[in-house]
Amino acid sequence: MAVPRHKTSKSKKGQRRSHHAMVAPQRSVCPRCNSEKLPHRVCGNCGFYKGERKLEVEGI
Repeated sequence: MAVPRHKTSKSKKGQRRSHHAMVAPQRSVCPRCNSEKLPHRVCGNCGFYKGERKLEVEGI
């Protein structure tokens, strides 16, 4: 079993973990209904993507 030869310092451990932070997903605005949506996805509010109806949504 592998055993580390030297103690990993707090700074070295922090440098390794510097990319582990959680990031909120990016949001874009639907050009048709101005609601927030994930980019490159069908809008859940109006059902349109790239100017075409891709999803039938109730209430519209």
